[in-house]
Formats: sequence, C-alpha cells, structure tokens
Amino acid sequence: MNNLEHSVTKTIQSYIYKSPKKDELYLFLCKKDDFESLPEGLMKSFGQPQYVMELELNPERPLARSDVNEVIANLDSQGFHLQMPPADPRLSVEAQIKTMEPGQEV
Repeated sequence: MNNLEHSVTKTIQSYIYKSPKKDELYLFLCKKDDFESLPEGLMKSFGQPQYVMELELNPERPLARSDVNEVIANLDSQGFHLQMPPADPRLSVEAQIKTMEPGQEV
C-alpha cells in the first residue's frame, strides 16, 4: 500500500498560506506558522507567507485544485504541501512553438 492509499482514511489539520510573490501559489502546513523546517530556497521564492485559513483535510472532502490525498500524504511525509497556480494555457502554446520545427503548424 503506498502513501496515497494509506492516507485515504486519515483526517489532518492544515494551515494555508498564500504567496505575496505569485498569485494562486499556496503553502499548506500541518503546524501553524512552522516555517523553520521548510527548505530555504522554497521560502526565498515563496516570499513572506500570508495566513489564509485553517482547514481540516479529509478524503471525503475534495479540494478545488489539489488531490486531498496527495496533500495529506505530503503533510505526513514532509510537513508541507505546495499548491502551484493553475497552468496558463498560453504558456503551453508558447512552449510548443519554441520546440517546433521551422514551417511546422501549431
């Protein structure tokens, strides 16, 4: 049984922070204001976390943009979960254009 399967029945308290540097970038912690254990590079690129809310995570209660079981597993294993902003469809088109051969259509 992997971590995601194991967490299916687990309920965990989480504390959610938003990044002041990037819209829709969120950090979930299992302990409020516990930033000491986070990687230095993450904190530098995330910026000073801004508290949003406390949320009890439960597999029966889905999240809007993240798999709740993955969030619970990450909180269990590393003490945090980073929710990235939604992908910008324009970026994927630009990335495709950069890798295209000359004369190839999109």
